Amino acid sequence: MADYDYRGGKKRVEEILNNNLEIINDNTLPSVDELTFENAYYSCVTAIFVDIRDSTSLFADENKVKVSKVVRSFTSEVIEILRNDTNLREIGIRGDCVYAVYTTPYPQDICECVDKTFYVNTYVKMLNELLSKKNLPTIKIGIGVSTAKELIIKAGRKYTGINATVWIGDAVTKAVKLSAVGSKNGIEAIIISDLIYDHMIAYKPQEAKWFNKSSDYNYCDIDASYEFEKLGLGKFYYSNTVIKDFDDWINNGMRE
Repeated sequence: MADYDYRGGKKRVEEILNNNLEIINDNTLPSVDELTFENAYYSCVTAIFVDIRDSTSLFADENKVKVSKVVRSFTSEVIEILRNDTNLREIGIRGDCVYAVYTTPYPQDICECVDKTFYVNTYVKMLNELLSKKNLPTIKIGIGVSTAKELIIKAGRKYTGINATVWIGDAVTKAVKLSAVGSKNGIEAIIISDLIYDHMIAYKPQEAKWFNKSSDYNYCDIDASYEFEKLGLGKFYYSNTVIKDFDDWINNGMRE
C-alpha cells in the first residue's frame, strides 16, 4: 500500500480552509454541474426516498436470481417515475432505496413532488401483481418526502474526478427517516413532513385531505415525551393514495 503524503494533505486542507468560498443564496438550485469547489448553494429543495421494507429478509433469500429480478424491477420504474422532471437535481440508488432531490422554489413544485409519490405507490401495487404471477417475493415500501432550505456543496478530492454533491439540511435527512416509518405499525406507505402538508393545505387542499396526522419519537430523535410535545417535533402525515386510472387498470387485469 502506498504511504499517505500527509505533508501534501496539510497543504490541500489549508487551501480549502483559506478559500474564499462563495455561498449563493437562491431559492432555485441550478444544475449541479454549476457547483464547484469554490462555491456552494443555499436553496429550497425537496427530497423523496423510496425504501423497501424488510429488505434484509429479501436479500437473504438464497435464490439470487429471484432477488435480482425483484430489486431490478423495483428500481427501474421508480427511477422512471422520479426522473421525469426539469426540477430534478439528483437521482440515485442507495442500497434498497431509490432517491431523488428536486429544486422546489415554489410551493406548487413541492406539491408536484408529492404527486409523484402517488404514482410510485400505485406502481408498487402493479409490481406486486406481476411478482405474484411469477411466484416471486412481493414487497412493501416506505416513501418519505421532506422539504427545506438546504446547503448544497460539491465535496471530494479536487482534480481526481472523485466527488459528489452533499446535501446539508433537513430535506434529505428527514426524507430518509420518514421513509423508514412507512408501511409499519399501521402507518401507510407515503409519509410527508409537516411543512409539506402546510403547503398542500394552501395549494392542494383536496389532496391534503387524503393524509392522516401522526407522530413518532424516533423521527424527531427526542426521547422525553414532554420535549416532544413542547417543541412540536415529530409530526408527519401519511397516506396510501393511488392514481385512480392507473389503479383501475391494475384492478381490471392490466390488459394492453
